[in-house]
Amino acid sequence: MALRFYNTLTQKVEEFAPADGRTVRMYTCGPTVWNFVHIGNLRTFTFQDLLRRWLRAHGWALDHVMNLTDVDDRIIREAAAAGKSIYDYTGPYAEAFLADAATLRLERPERLVKATDHIPEMVEAIRKLAEKGFTYESEGSIYFSVAGFAEYGKLSHSDFDGMKAGARVDSDRYDKTDARDFALWKARKPGEHYWDSPLGAGRPGWHIECSVMSMKYLGETLDIHAGGVDLTFPHHENEIAQSEALTGKPFARFWLHSEHLMLGDEVMSKSLGNFYTLRDLMGMGYTPEAIRYLLASVPYRKQLNFTFDGLKAAATAIERLRNFELRLKNETFAEGRDERVAARGVESLAKFDQSLDDDLNTAEALAAVFEYIREANTAMDAGGFRAANRAQALELLARFDSVFDVLKPAVKAGAISDQEIEQLIAGRTAARQARDFKRADQIRAELAERGVILEDTRDGIRWKRK
Repeated sequence: MALRFYNTLTQKVEEFAPADGRTVRMYTCGPTVWNFVHIGNLRTFTFQDLLRRWLRAHGWALDHVMNLTDVDDRIIREAAAAGKSIYDYTGPYAEAFLADAATLRLERPERLVKATDHIPEMVEAIRKLAEKGFTYESEGSIYFSVAGFAEYGKLSHSDFDGMKAGARVDSDRYDKTDARDFALWKARKPGEHYWDSPLGAGRPGWHIECSVMSMKYLGETLDIHAGGVDLTFPHHENEIAQSEALTGKPFARFWLHSEHLMLGDEVMSKSLGNFYTLRDLMGMGYTPEAIRYLLASVPYRKQLNFTFDGLKAAATAIERLRNFELRLKNETFAEGRDERVAARGVESLAKFDQSLDDDLNTAEALAAVFEYIREANTAMDAGGFRAANRAQALELLARFDSVFDVLKPAVKAGAISDQEIEQLIAGRTAARQARDFKRADQIRAELAERGVILEDTRDGIRWKRK
């Protein structure tokens, strides 16, 4: 089955392959580093990580660019209030985002780019738009004139008939001719960070940043542009307008948008104050794997309602997966191959792949894996699972974890290493053989204190981290 995505631009599910048949050129909107990201933001970044992994599973290379927005109105205000330069203000939050992403096992994009490193390119793009007649100046700021771009609204499928001049459709606090127009270059204001340029002293607008950075590294037409659904309008709509006005070519072939993370009936957001950061949840004792699993468990185009019961259920699901993996690796099975179990393995692996090919339907993919685990465990209990079925089951788990990446427990800083665990287990075994049961119990207790649980089975000792 071919890989298919829902394309916001066409409002259709379409088959996807990179234009050159080899490398997916993808741009995703990263965080605005004015504060710590919350798990609503991380839901979008988790979707983008799953997308990366599944594209690569199809055999394609990736050239993925993600931006860090380190200059915008809010950053300017917050940095000024803190008495810091924008670089000193945003630097710690950029590092915190990268640390959170690594903790959540999000793969790093091939190119991670900062807006402030591309000011000259933005100035040049604005100059070219002016030459083409798409801009006007007002009180020192330069605006994109939407009236000159006939296809404006084609991504968000918005109807702007009857919109009055001055209506709020953008966050720009500047005077403009048309309600839909947006700032490309914002004139310097007292006390604000600015750059000297041929356009005058000022700074770029948010929208031009992404157009310039994406096309600089990926060319004039991207394969995929992805982000949160809240960016569809006006940000992505404006990106299309200015990019296609510059090049005369389609800006992106596929547009993928992730839905909101909800807390009750409200969208999780900093403005509402109803949010949790990754650090908040880990401070409550929840693992990065459980948080990642929860964020990945609902297909990206559906809203996900965050609850602590859901987070606990995610932890339980991971425990079930890990116990099945331990059973596969440590139990002794009768020789031979059970054909019914083998047939179910083939069906489950096919269903897993087909579900992810169907617009990253993670819920169906997880259902395929857990249905197989249920049936395989039943077969094991009845003696119907054979030694030759083991490799196929491990292959399914490996396929699952190449995308979801939750099987291996996170190792905390200063935690006992796998090698130390094995050495202590060997010491415990030797103590038991010498009938030094007091020492054996001491080793078990020491491992428990260090977060390792031992299980004595008929096939030997199994261990797992708490």
